[in-house]
Amino acid sequence: MIVHVLDRARAADVGPVAVATAEREIADVVERAGGTAILTDPGLPSGSDRIWQALQKLDPAGRYDTIINLQGDLPGVEPACLRAVLRPLDDPSTDIATLVAPVQDRAEAIAESVVKVACAFPDKATKARALYFSRMPIPWGHGPLWHHVGIYAYRRAALARFVSLPESALEKREKLEQLRALEAGMTIGCARIETAPFGVDTPADLERARVLSGAGA
Repeated sequence: MIVHVLDRARAADVGPVAVATAEREIADVVERAGGTAILTDPGLPSGSDRIWQALQKLDPAGRYDTIINLQGDLPGVEPACLRAVLRPLDDPSTDIATLVAPVQDRAEAIAESVVKVACAFPDKATKARALYFSRMPIPWGHGPLWHHVGIYAYRRAALARFVSLPESALEKREKLEQLRALEAGMTIGCARIETAPFGVDTPADLERARVLSGAGA
């Protein structure tokens, strides 16, 4: 699965690609596939901390000002998504960018594994500001719900600040680390895409990914 994601990231052609991992086994798989792997401390508390530590090793001189965090559990991600997630950073007031896609049905809306975002896209806008993230179907009332896609683009300074912050109250309650940024007053911008890429969050998802991988072989 990690090689599928690595290949999609390289196809996006938005900059150098590296895999941050705490496991030597994963690093070996990545390197055999011709990728760059950065080993990080297995005791780090979050994926964002892992990315920050890997960045210090990969780019100690600070040449890159924007960092995309693509998790290894999105084998269905399209390269265009990695280009789309950069769009909200066109606004200099945006600290972090991410992606959202329309929720398709009630099962998706109520699934705890699907994170929803309170945001609004006026008219035909493709960018909006995130006001809150939850595992519950928010906001209330008639209108679209937005499925959060766990891909982020950070300004380097924003990532540095984020990992320096303590875990926040709402982050602990919802088990969503992006709430730490919102509680600290940081701005998260959302770019709209039409369909959420297939992710592996449950054993059933993993079986589906194996079937899809076999079908595409």
